Amino acid sequence: MGLFVTKIGIDLGTANTLVYIPGKGIVLNEPSVVAVNQQDNRIMAVGVEAKQMIGRTPDNIIAYRPMKDGVIADYRVTEAMIRYYMSKALGRWNILKPDVMVSVPAGVSSTERRAVIEATIKAGAKNVYVVKEPILAAIGAGIPIYEAHGHMVVDIGGGTTDVAVISLGGIVASTSVKCAGNKIDHAIADHIKKTFNLAIGDRTAEEIKVRIGSAVPIEDELLLTIKGRDYITGLPRTAQVTTNEIVKAIDRELREIIRAIKEVLQETPPELAADIIDQGIIMTGGSSQLRNFPELVERRTGVKAVLAEDALYCVVKGTGIALEHLDTYKKSILAKK
Repeated sequence: MGLFVTKIGIDLGTANTLVYIPGKGIVLNEPSVVAVNQQDNRIMAVGVEAKQMIGRTPDNIIAYRPMKDGVIADYRVTEAMIRYYMSKALGRWNILKPDVMVSVPAGVSSTERRAVIEATIKAGAKNVYVVKEPILAAIGAGIPIYEAHGHMVVDIGGGTTDVAVISLGGIVASTSVKCAGNKIDHAIADHIKKTFNLAIGDRTAEEIKVRIGSAVPIEDELLLTIKGRDYITGLPRTAQVTTNEIVKAIDRELREIIRAIKEVLQETPPELAADIIDQGIIMTGGSSQLRNFPELVERRTGVKAVLAEDALYCVVKGTGIALEHLDTYKKSILAKK
């Protein structure tokens, strides 16, 4: 094998795309953004370069995210994005077509699934394995998915929250809601607009969430000075935001995620529910890193919740592990091709 890479795993997310090469680890982590020139439909930039253009482009260049709510919204652009990431990860001397494993949300339809397979084959893959995110998140979080034990995974990304109970390598009960990191960011931006009459961009909203956000109110609040544009005067202005007002601002979104978790718990067979009480709920995905999120889940469901190690990378690590041990994981992964 030596020089040539024959397997790569791709976590194709709404917010970020990560690429994993067995033996090397995560070789790439870039935003799922593509900048397109509207005049001739040319793709100008992908990933980090494209994200820097968001909100700062001249009229003829639009930077947009081809993945909406975890699924392909724009086929052509997604294909170009996958091709760019594959060639960037493989290097230009790689002549063999790799086997590629791609993650999809648990609620993906067969049409959406086919779109992912076709886009990846067109982008230069030999074989494509499409695997549901909760299974990969569980593998990446080190959960022994083949045991006859129930494990619950809550994977909160940018576009979707996937909740699944896994036992014997398969999904026993699951749901997918289109409420995750991006919706939380929007709720923060709305709150800033209503409270301070201040317009802020997506990037600022995300920064507020990361720097001072929390899922439950806290005693020693954190403070952040934000900059935006005044809605009335149109001029730049600053304001101060505190943690607990952000907690209130994102309450509705967090409630929707909790509702999804409760729904799946209610559908879980009693034997497995007992396991989940023992093992706890495993939280993965970038947005599960919001301060005190596990505590909120525990308060609302009565089941202890734990943040997985490297929550952001569980899914992509799962693709790597599954690719290295394809024979072991074949049955749960290749149930439907």
